[in-house]
Amino acid sequence: MKIDEFVKKRPYLFWYVRDLDKLSEEAVVESVLNYGDFDDVKKLISILGIKKTTRIFRKQTHPRRKRVNYYPEIVHYFKHYFHAHA
Repeated sequence: MKIDEFVKKRPYLFWYVRDLDKLSEEAVVESVLNYGDFDDVKKLISILGIKKTTRIFRKQTHPRRKRVNYYPEIVHYFKHYFHAHA
């Protein structure tokens, strides 16, 4: 499965987007980690790979970023998750 197929099967995760074909991998990772269930997360990781998913997440949650769009509890959980698994 490709990332675009993944997105089209889960439009409820991307309610804020009119054209699902224009989503970046970064936007997909952010939405899935924030709003998806763990099955969505596992499927995303199987598509992008654990290293790429981790790299995107860490870039998006870097302390020097002025704005982080993740919920604080999501950041906390996935920092530990990716530290243990990536």
